[in-house]
Amino acid sequence: MIESVAQHGRSDEHSFGASAFVAADDGRRLHYMVRGAGEPTVVFESGMGFSRSTWGLVQPVIGERMRAVVYDRAGTGRSDDDPRPRTLERMVSDLDVLLRELGKGPFILVGHSWGGPIVRVAAAANPARVQGVVLVDQSDENCELYFAPSAEKRYASTRVLMPVLARSGLYRLLGSRAGAAQPADIAADHRGEDFTVRAARTLLAEQDQFGAELRRLRDQPFGLGALDISVISGTKMPRLDKSARAALIAAHRHTAATFRNGRFVEATRSGHFVMFTEPELIVEEILRMVSP
Repeated sequence: MIESVAQHGRSDEHSFGASAFVAADDGRRLHYMVRGAGEPTVVFESGMGFSRSTWGLVQPVIGERMRAVVYDRAGTGRSDDDPRPRTLERMVSDLDVLLRELGKGPFILVGHSWGGPIVRVAAAANPARVQGVVLVDQSDENCELYFAPSAEKRYASTRVLMPVLARSGLYRLLGSRAGAAQPADIAADHRGEDFTVRAARTLLAEQDQFGAELRRLRDQPFGLGALDISVISGTKMPRLDKSARAALIAAHRHTAATFRNGRFVEATRSGHFVMFTEPELIVEEILRMVSP
């Protein structure tokens, strides 16, 4: 039985463990936090515009069994900003800096939303150091709705509205509620760092590259060999826009089937933020890869 995260952690330490920094090739500092010890090392990649502080119901639990690492992409949390375009190649390069700092592996890479393509590309670049990949409701290039005219209209609206929402405080008010169920220190970091004007600016910088990068993944598909891949999909239907959720679920199912060792996992009580609503599913998939 998986224990509640509330059972873990001493009062004198952060729930994510110890903080550290690693320097990217151009000198930018990337912040990461480590809990636990032992192989494999599990590294968590957050969704678009978010810091490490979305993994508070998963990483501390995994950290009781093996080394578990969360980090802040450039422009989020405590990491430095990046003046260059936030292309997929650029973000994968930063993740590679962290992985090299952490050692030779083996690694299990866990990516949520836009973090899914990031960890997939990183795994494909050096599969020898990767034991498995867990994709949590990932942004999926097999979902055609990402390339529809309506998608570009949504992106344009976000470019206009996001800075306004961040400056007014509405972004924090509306966005931080789901993450409030995390341990208090992580929830405080999430609320304090992930809904600021800076965080909104980072989200838009990543979104600016999103469509072109997904299209490239669709047009230039790549495999992951015999790696163990779990594709977790939030299958709870929303009250509105059910067609979009259905299309993404179908894409996740298709993607899982394209991997030699792919596995499709339904998160039946979840929409997009599976780590908040069914964190135990993510924990179970990671542990399954450790002891298949």
